[in-house]
Amino acid sequence: MRSSYSTSDGPDCVEVATAPAHILVRDSKDPHGPRLTPTTWATFLPYASGH
Repeated sequence: MRSSYSTSDGPDCVEVATAPAHILVRDSKDPHGPRLTPTTWATFLPYASGH
């Protein structure tokens, strides 16, 4: 799933997909770049949710 704010012309956004036992997250402008580990994701979530 790509953010509704992202278009084929930009801006670039974070993409999220689900897979069995995983949540996949990547930067749409760097699709082969680094991935978030489960620990990094768990650390990030409180900041993203504002809690």
